[in-house]
Amino acid sequence: MANPWAGEVAVWLDGRRHVAKLTLGALAELEAALAAGSLIDLVERFEAGRFSTRDVLALLVAGLRGGGWQGEGEDLRTVEIGGGPVEAARVAAELLARAFAVPRAK
Repeated sequence: MANPWAGEVAVWLDGRRHVAKLTLGALAELEAALAAGSLIDLVERFEAGRFSTRDVLALLVAGLRGGGWQGEGEDLRTVEIGGGPVEAARVAAELLARAFAVPRAK
């Protein structure tokens, strides 16, 4: 089970459940993959609904790698993502939200 308090999000690839999370290393990899702009620009694009499929793919790859997955972006082009493109975008947005959320006190 994905732990939202640890920034984890579940994603299904070819019927197998994976845990994704944006660790500091994954965020650095994501920023390098974006090639232009910053993580703040990426967050703003998601908040405004102006994100691209390239943004979604980069977020999924970084999050999956942060969760221990050993694949590359090319691997995601050939797998079935559970829930399709809409779920992939939702997972990407959730990864961003959880990476930058401040845990609430109990």
